Amino acid sequence: MRVKQEVKAEESGSHLRRKRIPPNLQNKAEGTAYQKLSPASSMEPITKRLKIIEEDTRSTSIQAADSTAINGSITPTDKRIGFLGLGLMGSGVVSNLLKMGHVVTVWNRTAEKCDLFIQEGARLGRTPAEVVSMCDITFSCVSDPKAARDLVLGPSGVLQGIRPGKCYIEMSTVDPETITELAQVITSRGGRFLEAPVSGSQQLSNDGMLVIVAAGDRSVYEDCSSCFQAMGKTSFFIAGEAGNAARMMLILNMVQGSFMATIAEGLTLAQATGQSQQTFLDILCHGQMASTFVDQKCQNILQGNFKPDYYLKHIQKDLRLAISMGDSVNHPTPMAAAANEVYKRAKALDQSDNDMSAVYRAYIH
Repeated sequence: MRVKQEVKAEESGSHLRRKRIPPNLQNKAEGTAYQKLSPASSMEPITKRLKIIEEDTRSTSIQAADSTAINGSITPTDKRIGFLGLGLMGSGVVSNLLKMGHVVTVWNRTAEKCDLFIQEGARLGRTPAEVVSMCDITFSCVSDPKAARDLVLGPSGVLQGIRPGKCYIEMSTVDPETITELAQVITSRGGRFLEAPVSGSQQLSNDGMLVIVAAGDRSVYEDCSSCFQAMGKTSFFIAGEAGNAARMMLILNMVQGSFMATIAEGLTLAQATGQSQQTFLDILCHGQMASTFVDQKCQNILQGNFKPDYYLKHIQKDLRLAISMGDSVNHPTPMAAAANEVYKRAKALDQSDNDMSAVYRAYIH
């Protein structure tokens, strides 16, 4: 069965007017997602369509957010929020949670990173276990599967603070096997588990415009609605077992990482054949592949600016995990495998802590 709803922004003179989804239709789809609608720009199409799709299995859906999400007046949950991990993504998330009025307790392995958020009104937790015990809902956003496991299973870890009814949300991009393991240990103590990895960058995190992909306990997803509206422009709930969001996110990042490597290859080939890299970019950005991502990454490359917005080492990790996932189901991933080798070369050239666009340097050394 398929249900479609549309939200259109139509031009009327020099202004846009939005048609809202009728309240009585908003909850008919299996999954729910919260979307922050940004003001239209001259680069956006006049008409936008927002579809809601219901399928028999693994359904996802999109729902127009409450209009308060647009002007920054989200009504925060009265639940106490914990957040573990203040890296490139986590820092922006916590800042937006605080701006929208959530009560947040933070912890980070490097404690000094907590200071700024304490000044903004956050509370400090001394250990992950203490944060979980103090809060109703605790989010985690760390670098890789090992860090995610250590945070839960290590000394003074999350598992020691879990009590019946406590919610734990894993936002890190990890493999589905790690998610399955964490879900099992959390729920074995009576906790409630949701995975909610995010697609985006440091800038999008700072702007509260991440895309959240969730799976697991649907009721936890509902409880986190104001949090997801604060940190993202859209959230998707994927039906089925915990681990489905990890699978989807690895596929998304596999495509993004491979695309970035191809863009870098094109720029260097243009240079090697005597073509203007700037002209190549100008043509690219007026064609079908035009996007903010392409424009920003290419401009950074041309300017030699590789300040991290998404660490190169993390996109290589995502490619590695995606390739492994493909192997587990006997599915070929030759494009990702080739891109992975280029990122590995970039890492060997000490580009790990630069932005993913520094893969460009693998082609010029």
